[in-house]
Amino acid sequence: MAHSADDIERLTDRYFVKTKDTVSRFGDRRATYALFMRGPVRFAPRIMMDWLREVAETRNVEFDIDLRFDEGAWVGAGEPLVYLSGSLYHLVDLETLYLQKLGSPCVAAYNAFGMCADLPEVAFIAMDARHCAGAEMADMMAYGASVGSNAAKHEVGAKGFIGNATDATAHYFGNQAGMGTMPHALIGYAGSSVRAAEMFHETYPNDDLIVLIDYFGHEISDALAVCRRFPDLVEAGRLGLRIDTHGGRYVEGLDIAKSYAVLERHARDAIRQYRTENELRWLVGTGVSAAAIFHLRDALDEAGIERATIVASSGFDPAKCKVMASVGAPIDVIGTGSYLPESWADTYATADIVAYDGEPLVKVGREFLLRDGHGSAASGRGRN
Repeated sequence: MAHSADDIERLTDRYFVKTKDTVSRFGDRRATYALFMRGPVRFAPRIMMDWLREVAETRNVEFDIDLRFDEGAWVGAGEPLVYLSGSLYHLVDLETLYLQKLGSPCVAAYNAFGMCADLPEVAFIAMDARHCAGAEMADMMAYGASVGSNAAKHEVGAKGFIGNATDATAHYFGNQAGMGTMPHALIGYAGSSVRAAEMFHETYPNDDLIVLIDYFGHEISDALAVCRRFPDLVEAGRLGLRIDTHGGRYVEGLDIAKSYAVLERHARDAIRQYRTENELRWLVGTGVSAAAIFHLRDALDEAGIERATIVASSGFDPAKCKVMASVGAPIDVIGTGSYLPESWADTYATADIVAYDGEPLVKVGREFLLRDGHGSAASGRGRN
């Protein structure tokens, strides 16, 4: 929803309010802003556009929103994303708020695209909501993930994001409700992974069953026990085992030496390719490592439970996904909130006025923002 006039004045930078008062005193002009970012992104403008249109309707004015790229397109650092034109009096106090609605979704889309493209055979579930600073941020992050996912589906045939954890943002993924079955709290309440699975299945018999297996530190034992309890769901492809082991210990049956041995069997040259501490930890360290996932898949297959799926979570950001992809870790689904921007400085969108009353004029050093024909290399896609 559009903020009220009082909300906009209260939430925007004060110097914009003072500029609006000054323009009111000395006369309005038509201004054109160029919106851009300092790093490459995937274009995700819809939330900002919807808000600008609501404000325009409330103020009974028109804004010309010239999108330079299609939604989901890759955009390089410094390239104008949008040219926004209209009354300076009505635009100048909106900059703080519309930039908030542009930058972070674009970076979330960029991160989500990279994860989906690196692991095109893996389905993703967005589990970011509890890592967000309120409902507005959660909405922007889910939107960004959907944009990056759709781009990866189109460009590389990825499965991408199949859903998210909350009802409020499920519509971005074409769903009516959030996805997921149980948190660790239900395992503790039930007293065992098997009992939690029984309780959940009795409550939601038509839902697929995804069971956490790390609560008691018995990932392999509990995975096998759950599968043996629900053979029909396994056979129907409706049972998943979610491994979310924290970084304070190894998965059941592994230590550092055994992890190296597992990885040597499945990806012989993997260790020789990596040098950073994080990369080695994701391969053979504690928590949900590549070795842990191979180890779980081996145990399931040896027990004849090939159709049970593995759902991996815990710190799956773009870098970890790239490592998992490089060794072919047998993951079916990833639950992630770690496509959220790691550095919020990367999400800062910027706007500069590049024309007054149709005449090009921009501060020195930003001439690259000028429209085509006046120094800009940007290629337009259409107006909205």
